[in-house]
Amino acid sequence: MNDLLKTTDLGLYCSAGGFYVDPQRPVDRAVITHAHADHARWGCRHYLATSSCEQLLRMRMNEDAEFQFLPYSESITINGVKVSFHPAGHMLGSAQVRLEYRGKVAVITGDYKLGSDPTCDSWEPIACDLLVTESTFGLPVYRWDDDQIITDSINAWWRESRDDGKCCVLYGYAVGKSQRLLAGLDPTIGPIYTHGAVEKGTDAYRRSGITLPTTTYVGSITGKHDWKGGMVVAVPSAHGTPWMRKFGRVSTAMASGWMAVRGTRRRRSVDRGFVVSDHVDWPSLLKAIALCDPEQVWVTHGYSAVVARYLQEQGRDARVIDSRSRMEDDEDESH
Repeated sequence: MNDLLKTTDLGLYCSAGGFYVDPQRPVDRAVITHAHADHARWGCRHYLATSSCEQLLRMRMNEDAEFQFLPYSESITINGVKVSFHPAGHMLGSAQVRLEYRGKVAVITGDYKLGSDPTCDSWEPIACDLLVTESTFGLPVYRWDDDQIITDSINAWWRESRDDGKCCVLYGYAVGKSQRLLAGLDPTIGPIYTHGAVEKGTDAYRRSGITLPTTTYVGSITGKHDWKGGMVVAVPSAHGTPWMRKFGRVSTAMASGWMAVRGTRRRRSVDRGFVVSDHVDWPSLLKAIALCDPEQVWVTHGYSAVVARYLQEQGRDARVIDSRSRMEDDEDESH
C-alpha cells in the first residue's frame, strides 16, 4: 500500500499521486478533508477539496493559493490515482477521501460523525482495503445521546434562564459546532446573538446555502442594550474575558464531547455542560469500521492506541500511525 498511502513527517502522503492528505505543514499539493485549521493548513500552493467546502476554505486561506473543488462522489485522476470525496458528517463540506490505485482502495475519514445534521451531508460507509480513522473519543465512556434530546435540553435551559432574567452564553467552536448549535435553537424563545468569530463562519454557511435562524452580531450593537432573555453563541476563548461583562447576569454553557467526562464542566467554570460532538463516539467508531470492513485499519488522533489494541483483539489488522492528542484548548475546538 506504500504507493497509495504512507506516513511521513509532513502527514499522509500518496507517492503515486504526488500529494498529501491534510498535511501538517505547507506543501505543494494538498487534498483537504475539511476546513478546520488543523486539517487545512495555511500556506499550501494548491488545495483540492469538496465543492461545499469552498466558502469556508477561501475564508481562511492565503489569497494567492490555487483551489480546485470537486462535488461529492465525482472523481478526478491524479497521476493514475483516482481521487473522490464522500460525506463525513463532521461539518459543512467535510469529506472522507477515497484513493484508488492499481486495484487497491484507501479511505481517509478525516474527522467524522454518524447520524443526521441539518448543517452538513451525512456520513456514508465506503468499502476499502485500508481505512484511516480518527479516534478522538475512542473510549467506551464516550457515547452520545440523540441530537433531539440535547437540542431540547439546550432550549429548556435557555427558557429557564430567560424567565430568571438572565442572558445565555453558549460556547462552541466558531466554524462547524456553532452553526450546528444555531440550527437547533428555538428562535421563539428570544433573540440570538453571535460572537464575531461565530458570525464570520455563520455567514460562510449561509452563502453555502445552509438555512440558519436570524442572528445579530454582538459587535453591531452600540450603546445600552437589554440582553436579558437572549442567547449569545460564542467561542470558548471568550469565557471570563472583559467582553462578557456587557451581557450582565448570564448563565454559561459549554457544548463539547468532553462534557461527557465528570469534572470537565467544573474545570471549564461554566454553569452547564452539553455533550455535543462532531466526532464519532465509541459505538459509532466501531460501527463505521464494521460497515467499511477494511483489511487494514490505521488509527490516528486521540485514543488511537486503545482503539488499535481493541481492534487487534477482535481479529483486525490495526495499528497506530499518529499519537497526537488534540484537546479543545488547542486551535481545533471542534470536539
